[in-house]
Amino acid sequence: MITVAENLKLKSQRILCGFTQESLAKAVGVSRQTIVSIEKGNYNPSLNLCKAICKELNKTLNELFGEE
Repeated sequence: MITVAENLKLKSQRILCGFTQESLAKAVGVSRQTIVSIEKGNYNPSLNLCKAICKELNKTLNELFGEE
């Protein structure tokens, strides 16, 4: 399951990269609600979705979803 720290990393990186939830969702091929759910910790994304998000945000899996 994604932790609170990982949720904050995703949200802050999304904002720093200039993405709205909607624009990131479109870029990775999911609904805005999926991004909302990931950021709230209510949805555990697949590895492929994690990779797509990382690619759009120019981060590695470890940087965005890894444990601290």
